Order: sequence, then structure tokens, then C-alpha cells
Amino acid sequence: MAAPDVPRRSRVRTDPALRAHPAVPPLASAPLAADLPARLAQAAPRVVVLGDAVLDQWLTGPSRRLSREAPVPVVEVDHTTGSPGAAANTAANLAALGARTELVSVLGDDADAATVRELLAGYGVGLDGVVTDPARPTAAKRRVLADDALVARFDTTPRAAPGAGTRAAVRDALRAAVDGADAVVVCDYDGGLLDEEVVAAVAEVVGPPGHRSCRLVVDAHDPARWASARPDLVTPNAGEAALLLGRELGGPDRVAAAEAAGPDLRERSGAAAVVVTLDRDGALLLPDPTGDERAPAHRTFARPAPESRTCGAGDTFTAALVLALAAGTPAATAVELAQAAADVVVGRPGTSVCGTGELAERVAAAEGPLLDATSLAAIVDEHRVAGRRVVFTNGCFDVVHRGHVASLNQAKRLGDVLVVALNSDDSVARLKGPERPLNPLADRAAVIGALSCVDHVTAFDADTPAELLELLRPDVYAKGGDYTPEMLRESATVASYGGRVVILDYLPDRSTTSLVDRIRGGAAS
Repeated sequence: MAAPDVPRRSRVRTDPALRAHPAVPPLASAPLAADLPARLAQAAPRVVVLGDAVLDQWLTGPSRRLSREAPVPVVEVDHTTGSPGAAANTAANLAALGARTELVSVLGDDADAATVRELLAGYGVGLDGVVTDPARPTAAKRRVLADDALVARFDTTPRAAPGAGTRAAVRDALRAAVDGADAVVVCDYDGGLLDEEVVAAVAEVVGPPGHRSCRLVVDAHDPARWASARPDLVTPNAGEAALLLGRELGGPDRVAAAEAAGPDLRERSGAAAVVVTLDRDGALLLPDPTGDERAPAHRTFARPAPESRTCGAGDTFTAALVLALAAGTPAATAVELAQAAADVVVGRPGTSVCGTGELAERVAAAEGPLLDATSLAAIVDEHRVAGRRVVFTNGCFDVVHRGHVASLNQAKRLGDVLVVALNSDDSVARLKGPERPLNPLADRAAVIGALSCVDHVTAFDADTPAELLELLRPDVYAKGGDYTPEMLRESATVASYGGRVVILDYLPDRSTTSLVDRIRGGAAS
């Protein structure tokens, strides 16, 4: 059911009861945790999706013989399913995750259009912005599966671009839909709908950077076409990034290549920030270097899946990313949530939609158990035998903020496996004072374990992790904050077994104490 229409400003605020509790940070500083999907659904930002809509359909059944006309399997179709595709799939995912969603697109006047409309209405997507063009068929992709094996695909593709009247109607629908929106996401997949006049209309209705009425996110096969609109964010995959750069993301490390290309990607796309999606290698956030966040690049780590089971995962990724950004969450949290949502649908047959409950379940499952030292030592030994490089870091991580996330992401990139050791509640109290921690160990472990860069979480009760380091003997001991190796008592332990100490980049003006003071001050006022 679609969310009721309420004023935009009240929709994107967090529940006052949550804001008043210092252990539950506002969405503007929220980490990835199992309660975040529900909080985003409660905020219900209003999102407009503009782009090419497709009907994805699967015809499945057994195959027991080959055709006499040609050596091809005869599929006895006994089941037909359909899903919204392309921009329609992004809209369906946004609505399923709690956004108040309006689709601006073009459909034909045919049975496939009726199916797409029915499917979208079932998810609660607003359809007032969908224009009917009787002169063009609705785009459709039909796949024939014999016992779950894809044997054929046949497409219905409009032969010509929409006429002038249809394009004008789309621009009018866009202007009407954007009023009061929190975000516009453009899904430009070369369907002929989004011409230069539409690009100009988008730039006009969202306004220039710095005076923008809402966020603009572009997911396009050719992001350079949208440079004049100055998107807040573009989301190219590896191939689209290569097209934008005029060169492949070469070398053995595509993530490093994408990070090095960040300035060129931003310049050529006109975007303030870029998220490069790299399928099996996860995604890389290249934030706006001039924005308030001034954060380093942030990488997510994906759940591997066969190419045949990733249909629509990019749409789900984009939808969750836009939902989180539109509600005001930090960019690193938004891209982590997007990765978790993509992981929900990867591996499912067909084009799939991720809902709030499924996403919360996925994040909760990723949190994983809090391992005891003995169990963790056995696991680390297995990693070492397999030739994996183990990185260890530690901290209180009481209220997780942007500096924590950036440090953990950087730590993971020093090796293959990241182990995070948390100070116990008693240890935190000794280090930080009797009013800390605000969050008990189990909750802190859940938040840290939900990050895709973290592989294992454990705890220690001493003031330093020296004993745990001696037991695990990680290849790298990474420490965040304003330290030098000489300041750390545990550096001698690491040196004794031949390990390496690495001091992570320090992100200034980011501390739990100052964050707690601001939250408490806001609650008091």
C-alpha cells in the first residue's frame, strides 16, 4: 500500500522518540544496523524515477525432446511470470523499501503495458507520470527456461524514438512529479526516451548545485550525456566507467584503478560523487571532495553469484542507495545498505525486488556472531593456511560514525580478512568513564559486523589487545586515530612475531564524544 501523502519536511525526520535517545543516532549520522531499513521506511522520502520501463517475463517448463525443425529443445511452458524491468524495477524496489515513489516513463497501449502498470500498482508506485504512446509497443524481454536453464530470449523493442508530443508530455509529467520530491533518479538505458530536451528539463527542475530542490542521481549507460545537469551522484558499472574514461579499468586491481580514476570520472560525468559498481568486487564510493563529508573512498564487498542470477541487482542497488541518500543518511552508510540490498536479490531467479523486512534480515544476518578468542584463532589459522592476509584492528566503536567506517574500510584494503576486536563494556568504562558505553557489547558488535568490509568480530576485556594479538598473530595491526606506532604499547607484541603496524588515515572532527554531546544537546532542546 502506498504511504499517505504528508508534507515532505515531516516525512524525512526521524521519530522524535528515536532522536531523543543518545544511543539511536539520527539518520544523518546513522550506521548500518538491522533497524536502519525500518527507520528509512518510516522516513518515507519521496522519490521520482525517470527512465525507460520494460516488462521482464520468464516462460518456464520442462524439456524432454529436441525439435524436428532444428536441433533445439522443445520447452513445454507451464508457468509464466512477469516483473517490472529497468526504470520500472528501480521504482518497484524503492516503493518496496518504503519510499513514496512516482514513475515518469512511457508505455505503449498494449497488453504488456497493462501488465507493467498492474505490477507497479501492486508495489504502490505512483503512475500519474506514465505517458501512453499508442504508436510504440511496450519494451519487453522474454526469456525461455528449460528446467531452469536459459535456452532463448526474445525482445520487443520500439523501433523509433517517441514522437514530439510524447516527449513533451514526459517533460510536463516530470515537472509535476518533482514538486516536493526528495530525490530524482534517472535510469537512462538507451531506450530513446531521454533525449537532450529531457536532460535540459531535468537540470531545470532540480536546479543548480548549491540551490537544488532535491538530490539528482543518474544511472546511465552513458553518464557523460548528463554532465550538463551536474548530478549529485552517478552510478556507472565497470563498462560504463570505461566508456566515460575512454579506457578500461585495467590492471589486476579494478578497485584501485577506479579510485585512481576518481577525478576523471567526476569531471567527465559532471557529478559531485561517483559510485562505481564492480559486480563481484562490490562497489566503490568516490565522495565529493569539496562537500561537507570530505571522506575518503569507501568500498563494499559483494556476495559472489553467477552472472545468470544477477538480473536486476543493479536496479535494487540503485534503489536502496537513493532511498538512504534521500532520507539523509551518510553516503558510506547508503552504499553499504545498497550492497546489502543487492545481496538479497542476487542468486534469485529472474528480476527481483527487495523489501524492508528482507533487507533488515540480511543486515542482521551479516552482523554474525561475536566470536570468542579460541574459535577466532582456529578460523584465523584456516585463513592463514589458505594464504589469506589477516588484518586486525580494535576499538570501542560505541556510537559508530563516519571516521570509524572510513578507518575500517581502509583497514580491510590492507589484506584479505579483517578482524575487529571490541573493548568489553567494562574496558570501555575504564577508558571513557562510567557513563560509557552507550551501547552494550552485543549491539556494538552487531553494528560493526554488519559492515561488508568486516569479516570477524571478537571482544577483549583488557585495556589493550596485546594478548589477543599474541594469540592471533595477524599480518597487519591497523590502528585508527591520531597515533604513532611508538604510542601503542601493543606495537612491541606485533613486532615480536614479525607483524606490521599501520596507522590509518585520521579523519579530523569525527569523535564519538562530540557526536554524543551533539545528540544529547539536540534531545535537550
